[in-house]
Parts: sequence; structure tokens; C-alpha cells
Amino acid sequence: MSTTARPADALRAGDSPRSTSTSPGLKKVGGVAGWIDDRTGSAKGVGYLMKKVFPDHWSFMLGEIAMYSMIICLLTGVFLTLWYDPTHGEVIYDGSYVPLQGVEMSRAYASTLDISFDVKGGLLIRQIHHWAALLFIVSLSVHMLRVFFTGAFRKPREINWTIGCLLSMLALIEGFAGYSLPDDLLSGTGLRAAQGFMLSAPVIGSYLSYAVFGGGFPGEDIIPRLYSVHILLLPAILVALFTAHIVLVALQKHTQYPGPGRTNDNVVGFPVMPVYAAKAGGFFFIVFGALALISSLVQINAVWVHGPYDPNATTAGAQPDWYMGFADGALRLLPGWLEFTTFGYTWSLNVAIGALLLIPVMYGVMGAYPFIESWVTGDKREHHLLDRPRNRPVRTGIGMAGLTFYGVLLFAASNDIMAIKFHMSINDITHILRVLVFVGPIIAFWATKRICLALQRHDRETVLHGRETGRIVRGPGGDFHEVHEPLDPYTRWTLVQHDPATPLELESGVDANGVERKGAGKRKARAALSRFYYSGAVNPVTPAELEAAHHDGRSHEAIEPAQEQERRTVEAGER
Repeated sequence: MSTTARPADALRAGDSPRSTSTSPGLKKVGGVAGWIDDRTGSAKGVGYLMKKVFPDHWSFMLGEIAMYSMIICLLTGVFLTLWYDPTHGEVIYDGSYVPLQGVEMSRAYASTLDISFDVKGGLLIRQIHHWAALLFIVSLSVHMLRVFFTGAFRKPREINWTIGCLLSMLALIEGFAGYSLPDDLLSGTGLRAAQGFMLSAPVIGSYLSYAVFGGGFPGEDIIPRLYSVHILLLPAILVALFTAHIVLVALQKHTQYPGPGRTNDNVVGFPVMPVYAAKAGGFFFIVFGALALISSLVQINAVWVHGPYDPNATTAGAQPDWYMGFADGALRLLPGWLEFTTFGYTWSLNVAIGALLLIPVMYGVMGAYPFIESWVTGDKREHHLLDRPRNRPVRTGIGMAGLTFYGVLLFAASNDIMAIKFHMSINDITHILRVLVFVGPIIAFWATKRICLALQRHDRETVLHGRETGRIVRGPGGDFHEVHEPLDPYTRWTLVQHDPATPLELESGVDANGVERKGAGKRKARAALSRFYYSGAVNPVTPAELEAAHHDGRSHEAIEPAQEQERRTVEAGER
């Protein structure tokens, strides 16, 4: 190749050297980041995420615990897949666990024993995996309760709430699939129950069971299929949903608890870098260390105690993992007369309702609730400030009713154990729980609503009169009264910042021409539900009321009875 200069080069002798453009990422963090930014343009997005502000409140860590638990499950699951054999082939066990030596068992169960006794650290990793799975479901459930009771599901976060419901439901299925993989007697009993649930499906039950198990029970296909579902299909869906959840959180303004300086238009907290990233990183290792400590000290899922699965045997007092207990309890409470025969077909609704319908219906109602509440209240605004549960007594009552319903079903899953331990009749326990599953939620709703209203009235009284000091003072006229300390503005703001209750007003059923409007019945039902939602609400103290309380006690005393009379009139009209 010639290096001789071309004649035309002399014409450009005075030109300045051409400079290459340097990306912002190259200037800030060095060559590697700049190289990536030049090819992906990611600096802008990363910069946005690094400046994202997160509020500082302990309850927001519940979602982080769920995320960290899922990550730990994925990491420990990769370790377990290196030694687990997901096949039904029969072998004679000759491993380290002496009581089972010489016993015929499946390769799946034998490999689980090998991980527990022959692989260094295998038992610890198995237990971390199991405890992390339980913590994932627990933290996800508690996180959803926090979101529900504080109203964090409202616009614009309805999609994120729906994603959370799907995550919670799929977590139950993922847990059951992993719980069934060891192929011990306890997990095999659970699989046998699952096959019975499939058979109870009307019309398609036998076909469904045959397709899932690859023939008659137990077959040789179910463990490999569950293994693929447990390590590939469901984890991929869970990670995708979790990623979508986190992306939506990053794109939207983060919710925050009400307080001075906090509005729907700002977020008071710390940016991701450097404060929040350091705290989140440390919190991950705290969660991991706590799980490692629990797994080292507390035994769980000791599969060697139960022995290999035998279709002709079962374990006495077998119980599912706690997260599936409510479905098992529903099966025990459903009456036998729900199984009947018509036209030569047997309808086992006493099994199908609890085993096949309960979970999707329950999570379907949960996913639809934000849209139902928005329709009932007519509230279409964006909400970035969280509610205090006491300020939404009906929603809080509905949540407690749901928890009571769930709790009764969960207790019902152990009706046989309770009968043995307390020397009671299992039939009496079942009858009591059948009554409680209907009456308990109603009582819980009523009691919770009354407690919330009482707390609202206490907040109102505190704002108007201040805190009780316990100091008695004698007045000029010889009377005695307690001195009340006025609230500081910051504390008062939290007690009065919520919106007053505004039920929907029923529109006229006819138009200007006297013609009946369409959907009149729907509007009446919506107005009635709106009045129910806001019934008995205690509105926050207004500036006029606060002024009257501070400057003229008698004016305040006149205001309070008038509002109480108005509230009683509204409640009487509803009745």
C-alpha cells in the first residue's frame, strides 16, 4: 500500500483535525460506559433511573423482600438442578442414609436424598430454597395487603395491581410444583389429591387428568413435566411479570404516605444513587443472611422421614404447605350433597368448587377490585398519596372480611389435627367452621368499620381540642377543666389532609323531554353502592371549624351537634 501523499491533500493543509463526538456517558463514567452508550443509547435511561426518588418507609421494603426471595430461589434452584434427576425410573438406593438403603425408589427421590446427604452443602441449599420460596409468598402477600389497605392500587396503578395478583396466584402454583418434585410419600400424596381435583372437573375431568399425567396415575411423565414447569415455564413468567412491575414502578411516580410537604405532584425521599442503591444492596444481604440462618437452624421438608412415594400408602395427618391450606380447608367444609348425578353424569361440585374454582375466582375478584371501587366512587383521579386505612372504613372492612374468610378456610385445613389435639368431635369443628365462613366475614366487616369510624372521630376530636395533658386547672369562676395542648401543624396535617366523603348523586331518570333514560337501574345501583361505601363517614376538620374551636368554644359546640344530626339523618334515610 502506497504512503505517498496525494496532490489534493495539499489543499487541506490548513484544516483542523476532525474531532469525534464524545457521548455524555464517556465523559462521566469512562470508556466502557461510553462504548456501550454509543451503541445502545442507554445513558439517558440509566441516568433517569439513578435519579429516581424513592420514599423512605419500612413498609416499602416488603416488596423488596419478595424480589430478593425470588432471586435467592433462582440462584439456589440453579445449584439444585445440577444434581436433581427428574425421572421416574426405579433404582435401589445405596446412598449415605442408612434407614433407606436397599429400598426401591424413583430416581427423583434418590437424587433428592443424594443432594441432602452426599452433596456438600446440598441440604443447606435445599433448605434455603424452600424457606426462600415460603418467604417469597409471605412477603408478596403482605405487600399486597399493604397496597390494598392504603389504596395504592388506584389510578394509575391498576395494571400493577393486576400484575401483583397474577404473581401471587402463579407463586402458589410454582410452590406446589416444586413441593411435588422430591417424589416422597408426602408430596406424592399431594399429587394424588391434585389428580382427584382434575377428575372432579365436569365433563373434561378424566381427559384433563389423562393429559397432565400422560395416562393413569401416577405414570412416568408427571415428574419430568412438573420439573419443566417449575424451572422453565413458571420462572420465566414470574421474572417477566416482576420486570414489568418494576418498570411500571420506575415510570410512574412512587406512592408515599401523607405528610407535610408531600403532595400528588412530588416524591419526598432519596435518589437511587447513591443512597437507595446502597440501602437496597445491604438489605439484600440481610435477607439472604436471615434465610441462611433459618435454614441452618430450622429443619424443613425432611423428605427422608416419609420415604418414597407408594400409591397404596399415605401419611397420617398429611397437610399441604400453608399457602395451599385455604383451598384444602374449602374442600373439607363443602357439604357432600353438592355431589349428585344427572343424566348418567356425576357432578362432584363439592370438590370442583374448592379445588378448581376457588383460587381463580378469588384472584379474579382481587384483580377486579380497583375497577369496581373506581366505578362505585366515581373517582377517576390519579392518586400518589396513600390512604390511612381508618379514612376508608368500608375498604378496610372489606379487606378484613376477606382475611377472615381466608383464615377460617385455613383453620379448616387442620380440622382433623384440632380434633385430635383438643379431644373434640371433628364433625362439631366442621359445623362450627361452616357457620363461621359465612358469619365471620360479616362480623369482621362490621367491627372493622366501627373501629375505623371511632378512630376517625378521635382524630377529629384531637384536631379540634388538642392532646390531653392530664393537667387540671381551676378557672376564674371556680370551675375545673383539663388543659389541652394544641397540635403542631405537621401532626395536624396528617389528620386533616384526606378528601371528604362525597357519595355519587342519583341523576334524574328522565331527560329534558320526560323520556326515561337508558340504564336507570344501573345508575340506581351505583348510587346505592356509593352511599354504602361512604355511609357514616367522618369528614376531616375544615379551617372554619378549627377556627371556631380555637376562638369560640360555644360556636364549635354548635357546629358539632349539627354535623352529628346531619350524619344521623343520612343514616336514617339509608335505612
